[in-house]
Amino acid sequence: MGTTTEQDAPAGRELVLVADDDRDIRDLVTVKLRQAGYEVVAVGDGVEALAVLRERRPALAVLDVMMPGLSGLDVVRQARESGEDAGVAVVLLTAKSREFDIETGFAVGADDYIVKPFSPREFLSRVNAVLSRVRG
Repeated sequence: MGTTTEQDAPAGRELVLVADDDRDIRDLVTVKLRQAGYEVVAVGDGVEALAVLRERRPALAVLDVMMPGLSGLDVVRQARESGEDAGVAVVLLTAKSREFDIETGFAVGADDYIVKPFSPREFLSRVNAVLSRVRG
């Protein structure tokens, strides 16, 4: 579950963390974000995601809710409680579609919640909208 990263990104590109234990979803999201001009760091579990949040301070974290190590909810909760996520927007990406799950996602501090399966076009629209709101 290694980290995929693009180190030579041009200056000014916003960094997005993608954390999903499903390689196909992780790769799809990574490709779409890079095509849209974002720099992407992709990881396969919650422990790696929290480490990237702390070390790299991305503009946005796209987190699967159900991951090994730490869930996406745990990553958001720990980052928000510690204050280590200042300015980081969070989009939860998950198959969990019950109202309770969505409410929980927002309660821990997510800025948006996208249910799988999803449209790549809608995903990018929502990512752009979240980042626009965060930028002010």
